[in-house]
Amino acid sequence: MARKVAVIGAGVSGLISLKCCVEEGLEPTCFERTEDIGGLWRFKEHVEEGRASIYHSVITNTSKEMSCFSDFPMPEDFPNFLHNSKLLEYFRIFAKKFDLLKYIQFQTTVLSVKKLPDFPSSGQWEVVTQSHGQERREVFDAVMVCSGHHIIPNIPLDSFPGIEKFKGQYFHSRQYKHPVGFEGKRILVIGIGNSAADIAAELSKKAAQVFISTRHGSWVMSRISEDGYPWDMVFHTRFSSMLRNVLPRTVVKWMTEQQLNQWFNHENYGLEPQNKYLMKEPILNDDLPSRILYGAIKVKPRIKALTETAAIFEDDTVEEDIDIIVFATGYTFSFPFLEDSLVSVENNMVSLYKFMFPPQLEKPTLACIGLIQPLGSIFPTVELQARWVTRVFKGLCSLPSKNTMMADIINRNEKRTDLFGKSQSQILQTNYVDYLDELALEIGAKPDITSLLFKDPKLAVKLYFGPCNSYQYRLVGPGKWEGARNAIFTQKQRILKPLKTRALKHSSRFPSPFLLKVLGLFTLIVAFFFHFQWF
Repeated sequence: MARKVAVIGAGVSGLISLKCCVEEGLEPTCFERTEDIGGLWRFKEHVEEGRASIYHSVITNTSKEMSCFSDFPMPEDFPNFLHNSKLLEYFRIFAKKFDLLKYIQFQTTVLSVKKLPDFPSSGQWEVVTQSHGQERREVFDAVMVCSGHHIIPNIPLDSFPGIEKFKGQYFHSRQYKHPVGFEGKRILVIGIGNSAADIAAELSKKAAQVFISTRHGSWVMSRISEDGYPWDMVFHTRFSSMLRNVLPRTVVKWMTEQQLNQWFNHENYGLEPQNKYLMKEPILNDDLPSRILYGAIKVKPRIKALTETAAIFEDDTVEEDIDIIVFATGYTFSFPFLEDSLVSVENNMVSLYKFMFPPQLEKPTLACIGLIQPLGSIFPTVELQARWVTRVFKGLCSLPSKNTMMADIINRNEKRTDLFGKSQSQILQTNYVDYLDELALEIGAKPDITSLLFKDPKLAVKLYFGPCNSYQYRLVGPGKWEGARNAIFTQKQRILKPLKTRALKHSSRFPSPFLLKVLGLFTLIVAFFFHFQWF
């Protein structure tokens, strides 16, 4: 059984991994190359080598009730979608509550992680670190890699003929921090992910003109859904997930198209996805359609070539006087401290069992946490990953044979390709609720809704038709939290608390739409009556 665990990185994955290690009685040591916690979500004014970078205005795309850790709800006065500084505040509260900082060695870089000569029997690793110029070697029973995958920018310059002639400025979206200095410029943003949409919308308020170049288009969603509730509270339910799994793909495609086009017609805005059968991650952006509507942003097709000052697109249109190009073209991932064979990408497939375990290891004592892109919040996802991994390290859960794991990796990749496509950006994509349930089943934390129908029918209905949030995975099994049921039933209260900042008089007993219908029916009856009285 593993005892000493090395945790690499003190971002969200690292913090929850520390907590899970402590809960399982393991002895973690976290190595963080910077001076503070937070990882991706800690904004810095300048880009730092080897560290994730965000722009100042970043807001979460998943709501607080769907993003909090399973036994630690966010404060009810926190907004539903958090600015990066507010989310970092939550991480600080979390780290203090569970006394996690004492396990972290800051300003310590991991240089290498290598198997010991007796690894087949011991499963141990030699971890070499560097801090303040001093190298240190330590032996650990297990390793949790939590260093993230938004560090190495992907800039495919070979795909843009003429880029070497372009006289303007170009850079990856990783370099972008705020709109200051872009006033009056003509800017071309390449890509159609969340960063591309955020940056384009923000720059369009300062720039002379912003263009977005996209090859495939994308669905765009608002953070606001039915009755003003956060989108993910409505979208991510077990019932909805079941429908998407059992209905024919053509029906799901049609339903998705109808739902997403209710806000605005994507075809009219030049955003309609090229392949609507793929369940690719939509953009979450409340500003983009309006910025397009009044011309501040223009959507263009793929770039065919660049000149010294212009962009030529595949429809042969030309935009002159381009000052700046922003490559919002995603990231590649790499773990320079690991042997290449441990985490490999071949044919757009990551060879990790359930996105975590290298199947070729004689002992399952190394796992990647957070190397995944769920169609939902990453925070509950990495928490369940860490809960399972630490129980595997402790010997309480076991992995199948290498052949079984490889078969699962191949099968999962085929399904992923079928659902999300072969794009580089979709390598780590997975369904949300299905994956959470899959992990919860491994540790015995998946709620039995059929059983609950008889024991606690009110809760069962809430679990099946309500939001599938992290509290559900603390109702049963290891780490059961007595406050889980109450957290589920009080989530609406925490959603509404930051919204109700103006005292209102109680509304009438019946909602106004109901009254209008009654009055309308009464008017029709009166008109009908007088019509026949007249004759």
